[in-house]
Amino acid sequence: MHHAKTRKAKIGLLLQILWPILVTQISYNAMSLFDTIMSGRAGLNDLAGVAIGSSLWLPVYIGLNGILLAVTPIIGHLLGSGKRGHISESVTQALYLSVVLAIAVTAVGAVILDPVLSLMEPEPEVYHIAKHYLIGLAFGIVPLFASNVIRNFFDAQGFTKITMLIMLIAVPFNIILNYLLIFGKMGFPELGGIGAGYATAATYWLILLISIWMTFRLEVTKPYRLFVRWFVPSMKAWAEQLKIGIPMGLSIFFEASIFSAVTLWMGMMFDTATVAAHQAAISFTTLLFMFPLSISMALTIIVAYEAGAGRSADAKQYGRIGVASAIGILAVCSVLLFIFREQIALFYTDEPEVIELVKQFFIFAIFYQLSDGAQASLQGVLRGYKDVTIPFITALIAYWAIGIPSGYLMAAYTRFGPYGFWLGITVGLTCAAIGFYLRLRIVTRRRERNMAT
Repeated sequence: MHHAKTRKAKIGLLLQILWPILVTQISYNAMSLFDTIMSGRAGLNDLAGVAIGSSLWLPVYIGLNGILLAVTPIIGHLLGSGKRGHISESVTQALYLSVVLAIAVTAVGAVILDPVLSLMEPEPEVYHIAKHYLIGLAFGIVPLFASNVIRNFFDAQGFTKITMLIMLIAVPFNIILNYLLIFGKMGFPELGGIGAGYATAATYWLILLISIWMTFRLEVTKPYRLFVRWFVPSMKAWAEQLKIGIPMGLSIFFEASIFSAVTLWMGMMFDTATVAAHQAAISFTTLLFMFPLSISMALTIIVAYEAGAGRSADAKQYGRIGVASAIGILAVCSVLLFIFREQIALFYTDEPEVIELVKQFFIFAIFYQLSDGAQASLQGVLRGYKDVTIPFITALIAYWAIGIPSGYLMAAYTRFGPYGFWLGITVGLTCAAIGFYLRLRIVTRRRERNMAT
C-alpha cells in the first residue's frame, strides 16, 4: 500500500487493488452459481431445494462475515498511522472471534433449522434437499469464517492478488466435487442438490489450509508471525472489532436478507417454477453485483489508509472515482443483461416455463442495478472512515421499513405478482443510496472542519 498523489495515480492504485478483489468475489460467487446450475441439472426439486437452503444461509453468512470485515478498516487505519506492530494481535483476536461466531451460528442453526423450514411449507422432497444441503454446508462454517479473517488481513494491506490466487485454485476443486457428489460419479454417492453442500464445505477447508500456508511462505506476511506468535484472547480487542463490525454486519445482513425474504415469500405465495426462476435470476444478478461490491471493498481499503494518515482530500477523491465507476459499470451490465437475457436463462434450465419467467425477472432486475451500484460503493467509502452506525440505521429503514413492505404489497395486491417483490427491492435500494450519499457528505464535511482547526 502506498500514497498516490495524482488523479491518474489514484485510478491506477484503485485498479491495482480492485481487479484481484473482483476475480476473488466472482470466484466466491461462482461456487454458489455452480451449486445452482449443477443442482438444476439434477432436477427441478434439487434447484428449488438449493435455492431455499441458500436463501436461508446467505444472509446469515454475509451478516456475520460483515463483522469480520471490520478487520479491513482497522488494519487500514493502523497502516496509515504507522502502527504496523499492532496488526498481528488484531488479526489473531479476529481469528478467535471468527471461531466463536462459527460455533455459535452452527449451534443455533441446529436448533432452528427444522422449525424455519416447516414455516415455509415446501414440497416434501424440496424440504429434504434444503435441510440436508444446509447440514452439509455446516461442516465448512468454521474454516469459512477463519479464512475470511486471513483474507481481510491480506486485502487490507493491498495484497489482494493472494486471495485471488487461492480462489482460482478453490473454484475448480469445488466444481469437480460438485460433479462427483451431485451426480454420483467415480464411485461417489449420488446426492443431488445435497451434494453441493458437502462439496462447498470441503472447499472451505481447502481455502483455509492454503491461506494459512501462504502466511508462512510469503515474505510480505512472514514478519507478522501469524500462527506462530499467539496472544491471550482479549475482550477489549473483541469489543473494538464488534463496535465496528456489528453495524457493518447488520447493514450487510439487512441488504442480503431482503433477497432471501423475497425467496421465502415466493415459496409460500407462488409455485415451484416461479421460485426456481427467481433463484436463477437472483443468482446471475448477484454475479453482476460483484463489480460494485469489489469496488466497495477496494474503496474501504484505500479510504481507510488515507483517512488513517489524515489525508481527507485524497480519501474524498477516491470516493468520487469509485462511486462513479460502480454506477457506470452496472449501467453497461444492465444493457447487456437485457440483450442476452434468454441466452443467460438457458444456462440454468431447459424448462420453457422457467425460461420465460427468468427472462421477465431479468427485465425487472435492470431497474435496481444502478441503485445497487451506488449504495454498495457509498457504503464502502463510509466503512473506510469507520462510519458504520448511521449507515446501519439507514439500511434497516430503507430495506425493511420501505423496500420489503412495498414489495409485498405490490406482489400480493397488484397485477405485478412475483415481480412486485423486485420493484420493492428497487425502491429499498434507491432509498438506501440516497441515505448513504447524504451521510457521506456529513462525514466528509465534518472531517474537513476538524482538519482545518
